Amino acid sequence: QVQLLESGGGLVQTGDSLRLSCAVSGRTFSDYVMGWFRQAPGKEREFVARINRNGDSTRSADSVKGRFTISRDNAKNTVYLQMNSLKPEDTAVYYCAADSGLVLSISPSMYDYWGQGTLVTVSS
Repeated sequence: QVQLLESGGGLVQTGDSLRLSCAVSGRTFSDYVMGWFRQAPGKEREFVARINRNGDSTRSADSVKGRFTISRDNAKNTVYLQMNSLKPEDTAVYYCAADSGLVLSISPSMYDYWGQGTLVTVSS
């Protein structure tokens, strides 16, 4: 079993930055593609960014491209989401997820393990 624990959320103002962290335990971290997703009130969970196993390939949603950066430290079993130039529309619960599959997916349904989420609120 894999456990994921997000941290770093909070209340910020438009234009501020936050860095989310997700600590992973239970299995070999480098065996998993890692992703960040978010879910705003009344909306479906959506893809934010994902990173491959060794960290040399990333993909981000168009809505966050140029503002958010995903990274991972396999020595620390942790994946990060650096969020800059935050906007009110970025307000959501942010989830990290682990995918043991071979395809680098952006679909939530392909991810096997999920954290509890961390709330990010951006005020205008």
